[in-house]
Amino acid sequence: MTPGRMQAMAADITRLQVDAVVNAANPSLLGGGGVDGAIHRAAGPELLAACRMIGGCPTGGARITRAYRLPARFVIHAVGPRWHGGDRGEPALLASCYRESLALAVANGVRSIAFPAISCGIYGYPIGPACRIAVATTASVLDGEPSLETVIFACFDAAVLAAYRGALAAQAE
Repeated sequence: MTPGRMQAMAADITRLQVDAVVNAANPSLLGGGGVDGAIHRAAGPELLAACRMIGGCPTGGARITRAYRLPARFVIHAVGPRWHGGDRGEPALLASCYRESLALAVANGVRSIAFPAISCGIYGYPIGPACRIAVATTASVLDGEPSLETVIFACFDAAVLAAYRGALAAQAE
């Protein structure tokens, strides 16, 4: 169990003082709407140039860049699945986003990290199940990784915040 190391808060992920922020990216990594667009705008054009050099990322994967003009040191770009009803491997792909993001964080000396609700915007993943996957997967990684001190689930609205708080409470039981 990892009490106190995970927390949900209403926050603008582009303003958080953490070592790394996770971007809910699309496979091109070249920006888009929602949190992806906000992170690209806040980080500046250097982020887009860095992402162009990477050349994309498969669904379920993650890649890391510098954070440029963000207060964080790194941006970890995680490509979540589009929701198609849950029978196309969406839960496993979503869990993979969190595992791969946390593995990149550990490999790069990150002690604090903030996640958005990956796949819960335009990709249509149901918020409740997505939050439960995020919390359970993160808790599993944290149990074996003491170097990660703080994981923030940065929530863009009250419904997402409530879902994360519910998932965190259930995980603590």
